[in-house]
Amino acid sequence: MDVAEFRCSVSLSALKLTFMLLFALTPVEGQLVVGSPQPIVAAPGDDVILPCHVEPKVNVVGLTVEWSRPDRNMEYVHLYRHNREMTDMKIPSYFGRTALLKDGLREGNISLRITNVTQEDEGRYRCFVPKLKSQTKSSTVSLIVAKTMTTETTPNS
Repeated sequence: MDVAEFRCSVSLSALKLTFMLLFALTPVEGQLVVGSPQPIVAAPGDDVILPCHVEPKVNVVGLTVEWSRPDRNMEYVHLYRHNREMTDMKIPSYFGRTALLKDGLREGNISLRITNVTQEDEGRYRCFVPKLKSQTKSSTVSLIVAKTMTTETTPNS
């Protein structure tokens, strides 16, 4: 009976390169998109931040982030793709009034700033990161635009 011996050698640098490529090309997994469970309340003319983030923290600079109104058509309130805002599919009333907090993108903060809020801005907003390999790629945040910021109570009779 003949016995053959085989040897296989892999250099450490080739092994490191393989692992680096494997992790670089692996889609983002295990993250959740989390919005505010409480509605955000603002008065007309206010600037607001609709909070939304990815947990655990992950750099989303190179990912697409979509903000939309689920009760409206397919246009976007804000669309971030290829490291910049895309305005061609934006709802016209939001032009020049929305921005992501770009300093926070590296840590998964995808909150949306809306300036000069109007009564028409009231409603539900959806933040969505399509490339997350997760069951929870989106969350909703409600915005209430109140004419006055005081709470009225009825006296007990």
